[in-house]
Amino acid sequence: MISPAVLLVWSALPVQISSSLDTNIAKGGKVTQSSLYGDAVPQRAIDGNRASNWGEGSCSHTQNDLNPWWRLDLLQTFKIKTVTITNRKDCCPERLNGAEIRIGNSLNDNGNANPRCAVISSIEAGTSKSFDCNGMEGQYVNIVIPGTQEYLTLCEVEVTGQPSSNTGPTDTNIAKGGKVTQSSLFGDAVPQRAIDGNRASNWGEGSCSHTQNDLNPWWRLDLLQTFKIKTVTITNRKDCCPERLSGAEIRIGNSLNDNGNANPRCGVISSIEAGPRNHLIVMEWRDNM
Repeated sequence: MISPAVLLVWSALPVQISSSLDTNIAKGGKVTQSSLYGDAVPQRAIDGNRASNWGEGSCSHTQNDLNPWWRLDLLQTFKIKTVTITNRKDCCPERLNGAEIRIGNSLNDNGNANPRCAVISSIEAGTSKSFDCNGMEGQYVNIVIPGTQEYLTLCEVEVTGQPSSNTGPTDTNIAKGGKVTQSSLFGDAVPQRAIDGNRASNWGEGSCSHTQNDLNPWWRLDLLQTFKIKTVTITNRKDCCPERLSGAEIRIGNSLNDNGNANPRCGVISSIEAGPRNHLIVMEWRDNM
């Protein structure tokens, strides 16, 4: 979370996580599934909404596949404590009977060959059931119905756990899984451009965010959970106006007062040359700040 500036590309945020074991770490992940039924995309299963009637539009759904599966990529290795699944309410709760939860770091067989955490004997219609995975380590969480042709419907999947001790502080860019907003919009230069993973810095390449000529312009990244921030890396615009970033501040914290701009200051950007990136390092960030 940051403060005043027309931030052009926000490129890398390597961190160490300090989240509670009960934080739902699924929400920041990436998801896919074996096929798509209508518009029931796999993202619905991690939208934070346990609504379980089909018409509410919050359940993922595959076609009638042989061995249908759904996979969550947590973007790094976690020790998984629990996986909680919400079943559909208005129809067909028995479809989940016999499904398996698999956790690991392999993508063999689309992740379905990873070690098994649990077998779902049944989940009552419209209810949520938690499965204890006892600290199994993995980046991928799969739900698969093996050995049968069936539809796989998931109305919510929630995962708790903590980063594996094998990962420690990481150089993974955690910005990419976040949500962004900014003080205003110039043309089509949406704030998402600054976390698209592309350091292209010429305006015409379409990868820079941009506000209007605001008083105290700002751009904000929501990481969806609390992190210990190691570094913030910013790429400046190359073809014009690099001085616009001079004096901008990076602010980090858990408050949304003044749109997050009242949080403690990490650093002040004296200047960043046109195009190249610049590292600003937080030597220590405490959760109670």
